Order: sequence, then structure tokens, then C-alpha cells
Amino acid sequence: MTRGLWFAMGLTKQYLRYVASAVFGVIGSQKANLAFVTLKGGEKGRYVAVGACEHVFIWDVRKAEKVLILEGKKHEVTYLCPSPDGVHIAVGYEDGGVRIFSLLNGESNISFSGHKSAVSVIRYDALGARLVTGSRDTDVIVWDIINESGLYRLKGHKDEVTQVLFLENKNLLITSSKDSFVKWWDLDTQHCFKTMVGHRSEVWGMVLLNQENRLLTGSADSELRAWDIEYIEEGKEVGEPQEKKVRTLIKDEEEDKEGLDEEPEERILSCKKAGSVLREARDRVVSLVTDAKAKVFACHGLDATLEVFTVLSEEEVQKKMDKKLKRAKKKAKSREGGEDVPEPVVERKLSDEIQKLANIKASSKIRSMDCLMAPNGEMKLALLLQNNTVETYTLKTTEKSPTGTKTSRLTLSGHRTDVRTLAFSSDNIAILSASGETVKVWNRSTLQVIRTMGCEYALCSLFVPGDRQIILGTKSGKIQIFDLASGSLLETTDAHEGALWSMCLSPDQRGIVTGGADKTVKFWDFELIKDQDSGNNKRLTVKHTRTLQLDEDVLCVRYSPDQRLLAVSLLDCTVKIFYTDTLKFFLSLYGHKLPVLCLDISHDSALIATGSADRNVKIWGLDFGDCHRSMFAHDDSVMFLQFVPKTHLFFTAGKDRKIKQWDADKFEHIQTLEGHHREVWCLAISPNGDHIVSSSHDKSLRLWERTREPIILEEEKEMEREAEFEESLAKGDEPVVPGETKGEAEPAGKKTIETVKAAERIMEAIELYREESKKLEEHRAACEAAGKELPPPKMNPILVAFGNVSPSRYVLEVMKKVRSSELEVSLLVLPFPYVPDLLQLFNGYVQQGLEVELVCRCLFFLLRVHFGQITSNQMLLSVIDELRTNTISKVREIRDVLGFNSAGLQFLQREIESKEDVMFFADATDRFEEKKRKRRKRERAVLTIT
Repeated sequence: MTRGLWFAMGLTKQYLRYVASAVFGVIGSQKANLAFVTLKGGEKGRYVAVGACEHVFIWDVRKAEKVLILEGKKHEVTYLCPSPDGVHIAVGYEDGGVRIFSLLNGESNISFSGHKSAVSVIRYDALGARLVTGSRDTDVIVWDIINESGLYRLKGHKDEVTQVLFLENKNLLITSSKDSFVKWWDLDTQHCFKTMVGHRSEVWGMVLLNQENRLLTGSADSELRAWDIEYIEEGKEVGEPQEKKVRTLIKDEEEDKEGLDEEPEERILSCKKAGSVLREARDRVVSLVTDAKAKVFACHGLDATLEVFTVLSEEEVQKKMDKKLKRAKKKAKSREGGEDVPEPVVERKLSDEIQKLANIKASSKIRSMDCLMAPNGEMKLALLLQNNTVETYTLKTTEKSPTGTKTSRLTLSGHRTDVRTLAFSSDNIAILSASGETVKVWNRSTLQVIRTMGCEYALCSLFVPGDRQIILGTKSGKIQIFDLASGSLLETTDAHEGALWSMCLSPDQRGIVTGGADKTVKFWDFELIKDQDSGNNKRLTVKHTRTLQLDEDVLCVRYSPDQRLLAVSLLDCTVKIFYTDTLKFFLSLYGHKLPVLCLDISHDSALIATGSADRNVKIWGLDFGDCHRSMFAHDDSVMFLQFVPKTHLFFTAGKDRKIKQWDADKFEHIQTLEGHHREVWCLAISPNGDHIVSSSHDKSLRLWERTREPIILEEEKEMEREAEFEESLAKGDEPVVPGETKGEAEPAGKKTIETVKAAERIMEAIELYREESKKLEEHRAACEAAGKELPPPKMNPILVAFGNVSPSRYVLEVMKKVRSSELEVSLLVLPFPYVPDLLQLFNGYVQQGLEVELVCRCLFFLLRVHFGQITSNQMLLSVIDELRTNTISKVREIRDVLGFNSAGLQFLQREIESKEDVMFFADATDRFEEKKRKRRKRERAVLTIT
């Protein structure tokens, strides 16, 4: 039956799809930051969240285990920010999207799309109700999390936004950028009222100290600049006319742009430089972070040193100043020698308020850090290093000269440097990966590390038959043999004078062949010799038997599966074929413009495929050395090529981040495996062909598995064309709101393929509503003409599928399914001829009390966008008038119900608290501790009096 179906479809060959199975080997990606998170029932400072390519990994640093994976789609994670309540985490991506995940179950229900390029910073407000994001596209967007929609986009910066901070008590926002400016935004009026121009280079980070009365900024030099914030009383601005305010705003903006006036007229607040804190590092600030109460802050540059500073409280500063004054008096007395000495003046400096606490030296360069203060004064620090490592430290801030203590280090689950070689064991279970410093063996099913062994810089590897030993070829030209059972290095043999680029197991499994940069190919046989260290036990070694001298460096060697021929790729862009037994020259395959970096021979020794740095793959016949086909394979160098066992299908990996599957008989591209975010160095196919593992410059290893799903090439090509069309559609011009001029604040949404599809669904629903309305009118007219009741017309199958709903209700259902964050842009894309129908429908919904909040939101947006056309349309006047009276009365009703319910709940709360003496909706323990402290204070006061 199935076979007949395939032949009926015209298929002569069945291809099976490979899909992504897992990402492993990466502990933390370099593009994203690191953040402490709290999982349900877990203690603070135990779990850290890091970006891992497109996913977010939550690590338990105590157990060095991955406890949760927040799965992304295809774009790399660029920023993480946990919510103030610790229940959610906001994740920013390379494409400008933001998703909010729940840390309780790892699911994402809210997503925002507004930026055109990577999200560079995210910040929650104190309540966790608003989210502000900055991006490389220079825009700052404020999002409403509760309503799941964008509030507004703030434009003004000329380069990437590096940090954003909320000033909660005044509803202000501070943003810093690589354009060297710090801008202050009034969120009530959505405009920039102040631009600080005191920096001469990029502003990389900033924090608020002293209850939001001081701003500390980090730039490209060794200075941390401190700025005192003074709020101007509102009374001074009360009598100022709005027109004058606007004029002043425009004037200030022009002056800021020209850079002439350093001190424009102050409004809302003034910000003056208080001094500088000098760092030891000379390079730019990478991270500048404070704890929750801003008592301690830490910063680091591009090196491995973390500097920790403490901010003294007002009492501590006063004590320090009193001591200084005492010393100054003593000094003045001893100098003057008399009694009548004038009162010395002691100046209060920034160094009296901010003091260096400690330096922490990490094991490698720091990429990102986060800190947490425990109630006992112990500071917990987590560092993400540039070599794929996470380290945690503790620092006792209460000590006079504290030192950082390393508490944990996550290194086992990944390599420090890029993996350059991979291999599968003969039973398809173990995966070998080797990098510049270690070789690891992984269990394919659990993705856990079985063995980690130190090695030299590895370039090629293989499992010895029996899977008990592994052999590595190194950059220094050595062969290293490791025993897996003991995890020890058995032997190191000097094989080549240059790098050992390639290694291949002989088909009879009795030896190996190696090719190196010293222009030689060497043949080695396996031997068992007595191990002197362990008595009579025998161990594996390799014995050099033959050498083939060549004219150029050897880049790759491969045996033909029948062991008759040996293929050698050379630096002169050719591939030479030799007879294995006599080493006589047989064929030369030339045609590539750049060196052949990889090659493989099919299982029947009939075809050889070569991949080159010229981005092409050529398929040759091994009988006569004729080129069957040359195919443009990748957009950059082809780094690896391997045939799927027992087939003429092969995979290629390229520097263009893609892995592609090809058919060597039909010369067709079958599928592309996308997922890696950097160059793909190598891959390995399991002996049964069901699994592929690949390694990349993004430090990740990816496992792909073969499914039972067949691939139909025509459908694949059609899907690729559709994806390209959709991408071009989303990249089209942004829809313009008539009459709206572009200023500092703009709508937050962005036209995407989702918004276009949502608009299309709304249009289809309105078309269906029109058709059904027309049918009903015709039926009514027919009934009147016949003078009797006729059978109703057949209902549309779509309405039946929705549970026999009415056409108007169906339109509402479609609108409810549009994501809240995409609603405005979807309505903006909607052509005007559909708007009158929508307005009439909205009137019916409001009268019935259906989704009043959603309807009002859509109604007000449509009125704002199409105001001119709606008001000039006489037909719509009566509808608008009805909507005006209906919406006002309905919204008032809903507000009254909410107010009544709120008052009732508060009353019930008071009743229960008074009866059971239980504190609801508040942390009772905090209140209890506060009462306890007050009681102790009173007791001490009584004791001192008595």
C-alpha cells in the first residue's frame, strides 16, 4: 500500500528527514549575560541563568547540574533579566524579540517583537508590571507586561543602547548608549528632558546608588564617574505654560545636538558631577552591577579581574568625617602649639563615601557577572568567563579586608576551546570530542560526560576497534593514545614534524594512516606490547611501517572501503589517488580553485566527494577520475564532508553555519540543518546513520537524529520559497499612521509576518461575516416573497467548526486569538474598507457586554488611525454616536463592578485578619521581625534610663 503510494507520487527514492535533537557542550554563550535566579523552594544564590545559543540554561551551581532549559526558537540569546518577584525571566534575542518565561514550568506565554536588531539590555520596573528594552537599533521600548502590549518607542540615541534604569519615585527613565550620551526620559510625557554630555567616549554601564540620589557611570576609561541627582520642586514649574515647555524642549535638544551648551535650563531634576572612582583596570567597563539595596557594586573590564566597592551609609560617612576632623584638629594644635586654634575645615570627598572592598582574580577573562547580598553580609558573585566556564565566589563584606573565596566552578559539561574533531564509537553510543586542551567522551543518550582527559591541541581522532581506546592526532604532529577505562594517556608518539591534519582507520581495522604538514603520509599498524608500569598486562601501541613522500602539505587522507586505493588531498588544490599496496600513483583529481579541506569515499568505492575552501563540492568517479558534477555547496569554506554509511548520500559542514545533505547520484540538495550560530568545524555520522553530531565556534555540540518522516524535494523547495517570501514581506516598509509626525516617541510594535497573517485572518473573518449577512438578507426577502417560513440557508462549515457560532461572534473569536502585543500593528495593516464593518460589529459587542476591554482598545486605536476618513463618512455618524453612549455606560458599569469587588475583598481581608489574627497578602515574617526589633530597642532604652 505504502510502496504503491510512493510510486503514485512519482518518487523513485525516499529521503528521511534529520531533525535537531539536543544542544550540549556549551555552559554559557558569550553573547548573553549571566543572572542569579530563584527557583521554587530554592535558596537565593544557588541557581544561575545563562544564555546557551538559542536556549537559556538554569544551572544549580552547588551540584553543577542543569536543572531547567528554557527553549528558544532559532535566534541567539543576547540578554537575560529576572523579574523582581523571581517568578519570571525576560529573555532578549538576536532578532530583536523578547520572550518572558515562567521559572516554575519553563513555559513562555508572553512575547514582544519591536526591535529591528539584537536586544542589548532589559530592565523591569520595581513592581514587575513594565519592561523596558534597549537594542542595537538605538531604540528604547517600554512594554506593558500585564496588558501584553507595547506602550511606546523612545528614539534619540545614535548608537547601541547599553543600559537602562528606572527612577521609580518620579516615573523617569535613564538610558546610556555607545554614542557617549546619557539621556533622561519623562515617561509621563514620553520625551527626553535632559541629555548628559559629560562623557568623551562610549558609556558602557551605569547604576543608581544612595536611594536613587546618585548615578555612577562606567565608560571606556578607568574612571567611574559619579553624578549627584537633585530633584527640583514641582512648584517651580507649575505656572509655566505648555507652549513655553515645548519651546524649551526643542531648544535644549538642538543645543544638545550642537554640543554648545553644557548646562541647559534644569527641569524636573539637576545632575552634577560629584567626582570619580578610579579602577585599577585601564580598559573599558564591561559590567557594572549592584546588589538589590545598592550597598555594594562590582565592575570588571576585558581582563580577569573583578573589582568590588562598598557604598558607606550616611552614619558610617559621618563617623569617618568626625575622625578626620579630630585628626585635623590634633594636627593643627601640634603645628600652632597654642590653644586658640581656628576650627579646621574638612572637605567631604567621594572617596569617603565609596571604598574599594576587594579584587577577585578569575581563572580567565570575565564576560559577565551578577551579585547577590545575603542577610548576614556575605556577598555571592557569579562570573561567566570567556572560556565557556561559570565560577561562583563569596565575599564577606563585614570583614575589614575581605578576600573572595571560590565556591564552585562549572567546567565539566563543556570544552574551554572550540572542538575541532568528533568521532562515534562502533556501537553508536559514545561520542568523542576533542579541543585544544581536553578530550571528552559523552554518552549519546544522556549527553553526560563519561571521561575527561587532558590532551594537546587535537585536530583529528578515532575510536580504536573495540572502543576501549581512542587515538588523537595533534597540532604538534603527535599521535596520542588514551585508555577509556582508566582515563589515562597510554602513549605519545612523534608522527609528523608539522601538524597532523588527518587520520583514517584502515578498512581491515589493523592500523591507521596519517597525513601531516610535513608533506608525508605515514602508515601505522596496531600492536600489543607489555606495559612496563603494570607488569604483565599488555597495552596498545602503533608501529610505523611505511611512508609516502609528497610534494605538498597533506590536508586529508582517506582509504577506499575496499582498501584498494588511498585518496590524499594536498595544498596545491589537487587530490591524488594512490594504490594502497604499492603506493603507485593512480589518478589526480584537479579542478578546485582552493585547497581541498575534506573528502570521503562512498561505501562501494565507486564515488569520491571533495569539499574545498572555494565553497564547492565536486563528485568524482573513482574508476577514471572523471568529475560527475561540481556543486556550489556553501557560502563559505566547506570544512567537513562525510558519506552516510551504506548510501550515496553525504553531509557537508561549512563556515556559513550550515550543515547540508546531498545526493551524490542525482546531484541534488536534500535538506539544510540550521542551528549553529558560528562556523561549523566538523561533524561525525554514527555507523548506523541514525545520528549526526556537529561542533561549532559557538562552543556548542549539536545532536541530530534521523526520523521516519520522508522528504519530498518539491515540497522542500516550495517551503523555502514561502519562507523567503514571508521574510521579504516582513521586511517591507513600516505602515504609517496618517497625520502622525515622527518624534521622540513612536508606537512600539513592528510589522512582522505574524502581524500580516493576523490582519489577513481578520479580513477573512469580515468577508465571511459579509457573505453570511448577505445570505440571511436574501433568505429573509425570499420568505417575505413566499409568504411563509422557508428552511434556513446552509451554515458555513467554518462556523460549524467553531460550534455553530454566529458570524459576528466568529469575528470576535478571531480578534481574541490575535496576540495582545501584535493587535495594534495588525489593525494598522488592515485596509480601511473593512473598518466600517468592524465599527458596526463593535457596537453590537458593547451592547451585549462581550469583551468590552478588547473592543474598546481596538475601537480607540482605529478611531485614532482613521479619524479623518471616519468623521468624513456620513454613514458612520450614527454608528459612532451609538458607540459613544454605549461604551461610556458599559465601561462605567464594569468599573463599578470592579470597585465593588475590590472593596468587598478588602473588607473580607480585614474580617479574617481580625478573627484569626493571620496576615494575608503580606509577608508576616518581615512584620514580626520589625516588631521584634522595635521591642528590643524599647527594652534597651528602658535599661539605659534605669
